[in-house]
Amino acid sequence: MAQPTFFETPPCSTLADIAALAKAELLDPSRAAQPVRGLASLDEAGPLHLTFFDNLKYAGDLAATKAGAILVSARFANSVPAHVAVLRAAKPFRAFVQIARELHRDALRPQSWFGCEGIAVSAIIDPTARLEDGVIVEPLAVIGPRVEIGAGTVIGAGAVIGADVRMGRDCNVGARSAIQCALIGNNVLIHPGCSIGQDGFGFLFFGPEGHLKVPQTGRVLIQNDVEIGAGTTIDRGSLRDTVIGEGTKIDNQVQIGHNVSIGRHCLLAAQIGLAGSLTIGDNVALGAKVGINNHLKIGDGAQVTAMSAVKDDIPPNGRWGGHFAKPTKQWFREIVAVERLVRDGKAEAKDEGRE
Repeated sequence: MAQPTFFETPPCSTLADIAALAKAELLDPSRAAQPVRGLASLDEAGPLHLTFFDNLKYAGDLAATKAGAILVSARFANSVPAHVAVLRAAKPFRAFVQIARELHRDALRPQSWFGCEGIAVSAIIDPTARLEDGVIVEPLAVIGPRVEIGAGTVIGAGAVIGADVRMGRDCNVGARSAIQCALIGNNVLIHPGCSIGQDGFGFLFFGPEGHLKVPQTGRVLIQNDVEIGAGTTIDRGSLRDTVIGEGTKIDNQVQIGHNVSIGRHCLLAAQIGLAGSLTIGDNVALGAKVGINNHLKIGDGAQVTAMSAVKDDIPPNGRWGGHFAKPTKQWFREIVAVERLVRDGKAEAKDEGRE
């Protein structure tokens, strides 16, 4: 049985074409007409594949690769096996990504899962909703009253768009996503299974008498060019809005609490938990499974190491990590000090046992 492929097969290129696309130097010009029919990793590439190398961790794979051509920096060019054509680039992986974007344009953004054009027969659209020309609505999607959706947007199968939601042009809402109380800009990609605009976790603690729910009357504002990973949840605000800034990219299974404000061009890795009413500046990078307490401020350009727990404000351009998070240099010094104490303690215990 033939293996299925889910994306278009790129056209055959030559090494001369690839070098021009990547702005790389082909070290052996006599191989300019050599064909390239696809991209692959070092360990899986064959004679018609292009690959790349920029990490000594994979030196063994480089020595054993069967690739036809490779992108490498000048530093590693002499380490490439003789049968592999060398394309020298200052930043090999960046060059490889540029080529991949050109050859696999259909993989850059989600497409209609069913090849739909227009409105599926089984979709339910309130008569007061306004959809511009070119909107695609897949089977079993539901679009509520007074919703506005811009041209080129795709609403996935089984997605639910609540009343009064506004969404710009060239967006994509993944299958089974649910969106309410939200205003969404242009070119926003929302992957399957997201929940956006639901109640924030707001309760007045009463102890044994129970807990009093606080009305959540804010919105979710998502600016242009945001991407939101599968299974992510974004709560609407209670008093102020929850805001996701322009160009921010959010991984899968991230929880964003009510009243959170995230700046522009931030990167949030998987399984992050952001408590309510915290403020994150522009160009912030948060590693996987970071947890941040409520009402904090994370300054522009800050970075937080994966699996860190943050309970204090982080200044602009801070590099923090640990549990609880602190400046990474301090954190590393403390780790070394603890390891030294453990090591010395074991040595003392052995000496005591001999006496």
